[in-house]
Amino acid sequence: MRRRPGIAGLQNAAATRDQFRLVGENVAKVRTDVMKEQLATFRSQLEEFARKHKVLGSGFEVISVGRRKLVRSVPTELNKDHSGILGLAQTEGYVTVEQVEKEFSWSTGRAIDALETLLKEGLAMIDDGHRDGKHRYWFPCVTVTSDIPGTEARS
Repeated sequence: MRRRPGIAGLQNAAATRDQFRLVGENVAKVRTDVMKEQLATFRSQLEEFARKHKVLGSGFEVISVGRRKLVRSVPTELNKDHSGILGLAQTEGYVTVEQVEKEFSWSTGRAIDALETLLKEGLAMIDDGHRDGKHRYWFPCVTVTSDIPGTEARS
């Protein structure tokens, strides 16, 4: 027949549980201290990064152009002319001065002014090496509509 643990056995079991509890508390304290140190380091490095790269300011904004949303990351204000051009660029990824004039019934000066502003602000790139000699203003910030699933031309 098996004997049950006596008082000494119960005391040993309680002492063992207490030791495990103390070790667990010490491990938790060490982990907490390490985590606090890592967070302090991260915070100081993040603050330095923010000071160094004044990251970017408040220039980031999500704007709607037609049915699409764009992230504006340049500190310029886009007016209706700029938004219209960005919407037009969604069909082919680029526009020409002539396309803008025709689409919006604008003067050449107005079209060029709006396109040059977009170029200066980094929203457009110019391609002046096309065979027809027309400048093409490419917009890497927009996706061509036919590249979006569900917008393919239907027969």
